[in-house]
Amino acid sequence: MSVKTPSPYEPVIGLEVHAQLSTESKAFCGCSSRFGGEPNTNVCPVCLGMPGTLPVLNRALVEYVLRMGLAVHCTISPRSIFARKNYFYPDLPKGYQISQYEEPICVDGMVEIDLDEFTCKRVRVKRIHMEEDAGKSIHDQGADTLVDVNRCGVPLIEIVTEPDIGSSREAYLYLQQIRRLVTYLGICDGNMEEGSLRCDANVSVRKRGDTRLGTKTEVKNMNSFRNVERALEFEIHRQISLIDDGGSVVQQTLLWDAEAGVAIPMRSKEEAHDYRYFPDPDLVPVVVDEGLLAAVRASLPELPRARRERYVEHFALPRYDADVLTSEKVVADYFEETLRALNAISGADVQANAKTVSNWVMTDILRVMAERTSGQEVFPVEPARLAAMIGLIQDGTISGKIAKEVFDEMLSSPEEPTLIVRRKGLLQVSDEGAIAGIIDGVLAAHDAQVEQFLSGNEKIFGFFVGETMKRMKGKANPRLVNELLRKKLSVRRG
Repeated sequence: MSVKTPSPYEPVIGLEVHAQLSTESKAFCGCSSRFGGEPNTNVCPVCLGMPGTLPVLNRALVEYVLRMGLAVHCTISPRSIFARKNYFYPDLPKGYQISQYEEPICVDGMVEIDLDEFTCKRVRVKRIHMEEDAGKSIHDQGADTLVDVNRCGVPLIEIVTEPDIGSSREAYLYLQQIRRLVTYLGICDGNMEEGSLRCDANVSVRKRGDTRLGTKTEVKNMNSFRNVERALEFEIHRQISLIDDGGSVVQQTLLWDAEAGVAIPMRSKEEAHDYRYFPDPDLVPVVVDEGLLAAVRASLPELPRARRERYVEHFALPRYDADVLTSEKVVADYFEETLRALNAISGADVQANAKTVSNWVMTDILRVMAERTSGQEVFPVEPARLAAMIGLIQDGTISGKIAKEVFDEMLSSPEEPTLIVRRKGLLQVSDEGAIAGIIDGVLAAHDAQVEQFLSGNEKIFGFFVGETMKRMKGKANPRLVNELLRKKLSVRRG
């Protein structure tokens, strides 16, 4: 077997992630910040930068950025200031963007990512700062470019890493972790397709062992997790090929074209001085006192990594189960609500119930959600009804096979599972005499298979179970079927 020779180059990647915050109003005015309104309707003189207007800071913006800063272990600056980032673009009516530059509100944090089951890596967060969004230029409506300024002034936070990311895969894992955090914190819906979460990447390569950074490029327009990974992989290979061919990397901004699978040069990459930052004279410094910080810290929910570890330690779930269940907050909440309901009606221990609920959520609930195209995280069966159905399996009312039929019926019916079982005549048969009679018929009809079993072929036992269940239309108690079959075959074996 050939061994792949490692590349003499290593990528060096830093990410800038913009998260659009789920506040009701914009960063500095009372206009709605909701996505999807008619173009140019959620606007006012303030977010359009009309002469004589003054911005007023949205308190929720500050509280949300503090939630994120605390979640990634940042140092919170007691005093930070807003700055004007000056550039001209048609969708920026003020001619500048309100952001933070020299004095951001959150600095020096870190995010942990799991490279595999046993290896964890820390990615340093250089800063998290507040800013407002620009508008949107629409280029695909004919010969003209249209401008929608609804997004102007929508509150954002920008999360900037140190150049700690060493591969496109690590970038993918980091971005997934950021999405989990913002959704757990309730500050952003994490929808990359709608632009709620946007990622720009600074990419360079260098010889392994070299401590100097290479010339970097910035890759933009990556609107999905998969496209982030694809775009970075493309740019890493492009830079390596360029260097190997005797060329040099040019510092520039590239746009990712997902359909063509290439990154296209857009412009030479700007430096900070190109934006002529200066403190915004219309906004006072943001002061975070101990009272506000303590209140925000107390409001933080259990975060995904802590929740995953609790599932492993307290519920004894496999690491894989815990990863899947905690990947989305709504899934973890659904799992726990179902488990609480089942514990209230079941005699089984908590750990056994946890594994049972986990199996149903991961195999049936998530499957149905993936098949539905509504785009909304609406669970097909309420937690209490799923728990009630699992309870029917545990008390012997229905078999696991019949439960699948009941579950399918629950997808379209609001009835309680007990009523569905009665209406469809799905009660499990636990009458030993009735089951024994069916087993006798099965054995009598399959002499050859009986001889194989008596000759030592234990694997064929499942055949008899299957035939019995088939004749009883899946309603027989599986435990009794197995017990009675063993007894009757043991008698024949003598």
